[in-house]
Amino acid sequence: MKKILLIQTGGTIAMNAKGAGVELDPEAWSKVLYEEIPELSEIAEITTFPLFFEDSSDLNASHWIQLADCVENKYNEYDGFVILHGTDTMAYSASALSFGLRNLSKPVIFTGSQLPMSSIRSDARRNLVNAIELATMDFKEVGICFSDALFRGNRATKMSIGDFDAFGSPNFTPLADIGIQIQTRVLDQFGSGDLQNLASYSDEVFVLTAHPNLNPEFLEGLNLSKIKAVIIRGFGSGNFCIKGTYSLLPFLDKCREHDVVVTIVSQADFDSVDLTQYTAGRAALDHGSISGNDMTLEAALTKLMFLLAHYDSKTDIEALFQKSLVGEL
Repeated sequence: MKKILLIQTGGTIAMNAKGAGVELDPEAWSKVLYEEIPELSEIAEITTFPLFFEDSSDLNASHWIQLADCVENKYNEYDGFVILHGTDTMAYSASALSFGLRNLSKPVIFTGSQLPMSSIRSDARRNLVNAIELATMDFKEVGICFSDALFRGNRATKMSIGDFDAFGSPNFTPLADIGIQIQTRVLDQFGSGDLQNLASYSDEVFVLTAHPNLNPEFLEGLNLSKIKAVIIRGFGSGNFCIKGTYSLLPFLDKCREHDVVVTIVSQADFDSVDLTQYTAGRAALDHGSISGNDMTLEAALTKLMFLLAHYDSKTDIEALFQKSLVGEL
C-alpha cells in the first residue's frame, strides 16, 4: 500500500461553521477527518502533518517555501503528497511549487473544498478521496484536484466562488478526469535526477490591470527602482490604451529606462496573447514589452517571482519567462 503524506495548511476544508460564518478549527478538522472518512485507509497508508493553519488569503512566498521544504524533507518517506489548502490562492501556491520543486518523480496534489468538511453538503469528502487516490498514481508534477478533475498546477485558475466546479484549466487539457474510472491524459515529467528544492521567490513584481480611463498619473507614484517586473493584464490578445492622455506607452518607456521587465497577459481566460496582431500589441513590443502567451496570471506572477529570485540579468529573465519550464505555457 502506498504511503501518502497529507499536509494541512488551513482553508475552508479545515473550517467549522460558527454563527453567521466560518472560522479555522484545526482540532475539529482532525476529528471529522478520522470519524467521517475512515475508508481513506483503504486507499493508502496516510500520515497527517499540520504544517500551518491559515486562511489562504494570508499566504505568501514564505509559506510556499515551508511547503517545498516539507515535501523535500519527507520526500524519501512517502510515495505521494496531498496538500489541503484554501481555494482563494491555491492556484498561486500550486504554480509556485511547480517552479520550486524540480525533477519531481512523485505526485504533489493540492485540494480543498468550497464548504467546510463539517458541513453536511461539503465537497471536501469527494475532493479528498480523489486527491489521495491520485497521489498513489504515476503523476510526476504538481496538480490541483477539484470536483472530479486533476489540473496541472500552473495551468489552473479559480473560476467560481459558488460552484463546486471551482477550478478550471482554460488552455490546457486536465491531467485526469475522475469518473467511475480515472482517465489520465498527460503523464509528463519535467527533469530527471534527484529532487531539487529551488523554492525562492522575489516580491518585486507589480500587477496592473488595464481598464478604460486608467489614469497614468496614478502610476507616477510607483517607485520603479524597487520593482523589477510589471505584469499588465491587458484586454483580449494583449491590448490597452495607447492614444491620448490615457496612453500607457510613456509608462512602458519609464519601465524600460529602469530595466523593469514588462509582460502582458490577458484578462480573458481562454486562448493566448498575441502582441503582433493589433496596433496596441505591436506598440507594446516596440516599447520593450514581452508576451505572457497563454499563461494564467497565477503562473505568470509566480514564474516571475521565481526567476527574479534566481537571475539578475533582465535578458535572461525575459528569455526564460518566454520558455516553458514546467509545462506552464
